[in-house]
Amino acid sequence: MLVYVLLPKKAKNYWALLISILFYAWGAPNFLYVVLCTSIIDFYLVQALYKSEQQQRKKVLLTISLALNLGLLAYFKYANFFIENVNVALSSIGIEQLAWTQVALPIGISFFTFQTLTYAIEVYRNEHAPFERPDHYLLYKLIFPHAIAGPIIRFKSVAAQVVDRTETPDDRLIGLFRFSLGLAKKVLIANVLAKQADLYMGGDLQALSFDEAWIGIIAYTFQIYFDFSGYSDMAIGLARMMGFRFPENFDSPYSSASITEFWRRWHITLGAFMRDFLYIPLGGNRVSSKWRLYVNLWLVFLVSGLWHGASWNFVLWGAFHGFFLILDRLFLLKFLEKIGKVPAALFTFFIVAMAWVLFRIESWENAQIFYNQLFDYKDIKFIELNNSFYIILLLAILFSVVGRLHFMEKRTLFFTAENPILSVSKATLITTISIVLLFLSIVFLSASNLNPFIYYRF
Repeated sequence: MLVYVLLPKKAKNYWALLISILFYAWGAPNFLYVVLCTSIIDFYLVQALYKSEQQQRKKVLLTISLALNLGLLAYFKYANFFIENVNVALSSIGIEQLAWTQVALPIGISFFTFQTLTYAIEVYRNEHAPFERPDHYLLYKLIFPHAIAGPIIRFKSVAAQVVDRTETPDDRLIGLFRFSLGLAKKVLIANVLAKQADLYMGGDLQALSFDEAWIGIIAYTFQIYFDFSGYSDMAIGLARMMGFRFPENFDSPYSSASITEFWRRWHITLGAFMRDFLYIPLGGNRVSSKWRLYVNLWLVFLVSGLWHGASWNFVLWGAFHGFFLILDRLFLLKFLEKIGKVPAALFTFFIVAMAWVLFRIESWENAQIFYNQLFDYKDIKFIELNNSFYIILLLAILFSVVGRLHFMEKRTLFFTAENPILSVSKATLITTISIVLLFLSIVFLSASNLNPFIYYRF
């Protein structure tokens, strides 16, 4: 970042691209060649698509681009899942199983694929002209802050920023603060809660008591939020330091008063992608039959679940949310409005937490065991926990429910409407907070084991 700041404007993109390539090579060197080669092919495919005057030729080129990228995703992410299920079916009827070498899952492949899809489709729809240079396309696809776990960046929203942007000292200060906040959410909150979640959801589930099961699921519910929103904050902050404006990915989802509202506030960029590139093409709300509408909703969330991982538990998790979205349309929204905001938010939080059981525990049999322990109120151990856990849990609730503590411009905590420049007092305040959060996070990191981001696996 220091080199980036000191370089002349013309050299900044080249440096950012080089660092992004090295960043990805550090974690997935073997897959880097696949990413670079397919990206170059995609760049010229979309160039040809844009320049073509024949609609049929445009469709063919778009199909080739989509097939290339979805094919790679299907192979690397879902081939093992497919073969495992085929072998289960074959063994059940007494046929010899297929021989298969397990395929390694490259980190961030789902996010890379979404970046490519938005690029090709938005150019095809004439929503924006393609990049004129391959290095601009590579930077859009590989820029390191969001390359591994999002947020998902729509091509038309950052195309102009890739080609030409200017970062101000205020951008660097706000970006540093946002990065520090995200790192603190991950290290000081998510990692602490992860210990309890792993203890009670990753061990002998049959031996769990009622209170242990509830501590486990509550810890995981807040862990996954602070883990993923922390990463999003870090990505948004780093990008802001380079002059990029990435979209928000979370908006206090645990204060939602319905599952419909929850999905407007949780992983916002994924929800927007699924809406614009799957739900609306299927007909969206314009279908003639209500049942078709419900099928479309459910299908979108089945796909969303499968996108999160090649395992049936993710499909069940998606189906669970899709089911409650349909109930919202049928009658649940009216009921929740009648009982009031707080009871509705508590009910929604309970439903979301129950769904996280399916997300965290891969085996359906083990998930059933955990659900049984959650409602076996006769088996209570009255376990004692460290006071630090309760403090962290209280902080987690305050941060996630009371409101976004991102100090974003929209909340006018940085700027006034009349003066979009940081005052000296506010600049001093956020710099001080950033340094304190960075120091505390580094101290905690130096004294703990590696705890990777949950969404790295997707």
